[in-house]
Amino acid sequence: MTAGIKEFPGTSLKESDFEEGNVLFTTWTPKAEYAWDAGVAIGRYLAELKEGRIIGVRCRHCRRTVVPPRNFCEWCFRPMDDWIALSDTGTINTFSLCYVTWDMKRVEEPEISAVIDIDGTKPPVGIMHLLGEVEPDDVKIGMKVKAVWKPPEEREGAITDIKYFKPISNI
Repeated sequence: MTAGIKEFPGTSLKESDFEEGNVLFTTWTPKAEYAWDAGVAIGRYLAELKEGRIIGVRCRHCRRTVVPPRNFCEWCFRPMDDWIALSDTGTINTFSLCYVTWDMKRVEEPEISAVIDIDGTKPPVGIMHLLGEVEPDDVKIGMKVKAVWKPPEEREGAITDIKYFKPISNI
């Protein structure tokens, strides 16, 4: 596109032009205010977590029950508005031993993250969370686990209101 142009019109700027005030410019600190809305489905999910409950939704057409809730079924594109109370128990679908924390700090003892298929979902649907009260060598795919909740006064309506999941055999 510029192959035919031998010389560009205009005046190039140098750092000294700014330092000497030869170029007018302004600076400001933008006041960028915003709010984040979780929406109907996730908003209710987070509110229920604050109360110590896990909820999902069911598709009337596919008969699938999922967590976290969503407004429409990805399989048949129909509304999902049958709210279902789910158990705070589940089954380990897969897991990983993490020797680096979420904020990239090396740790000697691994954190154990897992996808936990929540009981009552159909087909089994999982959420990713941490495991606790279990040795890394004792974790197995298929192990039954239960949520360990923060005390009610510490909950804020976030997935972290569940501190971790622990093996049911340790209850």
